[in-house]
Amino acid sequence: MVSTARRIAAFLVTAAALFALALLAVNTGSLQVSPEQLINGLFVAFDEDVSVVYDLRFPRIIIALVGGAAMAVSGVLLQAAIRNPLADPGIIGINAGASLVAVVVTALFPAWLAFTPALAFAGGMVAFLVVYSLSWKGGLSPLRVILIGVAVGTMFSGLMAAFSSTGGGVSSSVASLVDANITMKTWADVQTIAVYTAAGLILALLCARRCDMLALEDKTARALGVEVSASRFAVSAVAVLLASVATAIIGPISFLGLIVPHMARILVGTSHRALIPYAALLGALVLLAADTVGRTIAAPYEISAAVIMAVVGGPVFIVLLRGARATYGE
Repeated sequence: MVSTARRIAAFLVTAAALFALALLAVNTGSLQVSPEQLINGLFVAFDEDVSVVYDLRFPRIIIALVGGAAMAVSGVLLQAAIRNPLADPGIIGINAGASLVAVVVTALFPAWLAFTPALAFAGGMVAFLVVYSLSWKGGLSPLRVILIGVAVGTMFSGLMAAFSSTGGGVSSSVASLVDANITMKTWADVQTIAVYTAAGLILALLCARRCDMLALEDKTARALGVEVSASRFAVSAVAVLLASVATAIIGPISFLGLIVPHMARILVGTSHRALIPYAALLGALVLLAADTVGRTIAAPYEISAAVIMAVVGGPVFIVLLRGARATYGE
């Protein structure tokens, strides 16, 4: 049982770290501005350097923050809904399904760009339903969910890669989605991801009690008056919405929805009323850190945040998988 003081400390320390990292990210790159220059350029008088930072770095930073929060909370909800500690929207194919639809819309139907998050949600939901239905055999097995999810995700990723490679001179926005590159995002992208993610996070908070109930045995939850199947589907739909919206704007990023919920549970416990908002905060910190590292580690070249997360998340996934071998043996 995590104490209230420890939870408050975790929130405060993480928020402070996030604020410091955001300030560092603003001033990371070939163009640097002092804090005084930044404040003056934003609120007092026009400054060309500050204008460049505002138009190029601010959208990128905000999208990393919002997308990281969405991915992390999606992982929390999925792990609660299907009672699988290794569930992640990237591992079980949701990101790949959403990304495939987003790439097709961006390349072939640019007039529909405003509806990309909604259409990506449909693609993510199709991928989830395929994995869920194929994994069901008198119940959900963690092993079947992971294996079928990997297979479905690989299939959708292959289709997306094939579409991208045969599309010839498709737009750079398609390439950025395939590579999960946050470069050159605009304030329009910020507005889109912020609106959908805000709605998803509100729904996630409303699902907190259901998530706590789903952590119990199904018989116990039903005895307490919980409609287990309906609750599981509702929580999963919110998780798919959050992951799909983030994927539609950023691209597929794996392991963030796996790593962050486990870190969050260690720091604030398993109550979803605290776990969901803290996972959002920590997810924002992790994705922004990955993007900032990717911008600096091989400067002047950039490594996408998805690559950084894959390098870090792969070993963590193996450790978690080995730790859960007793569950997988069922």
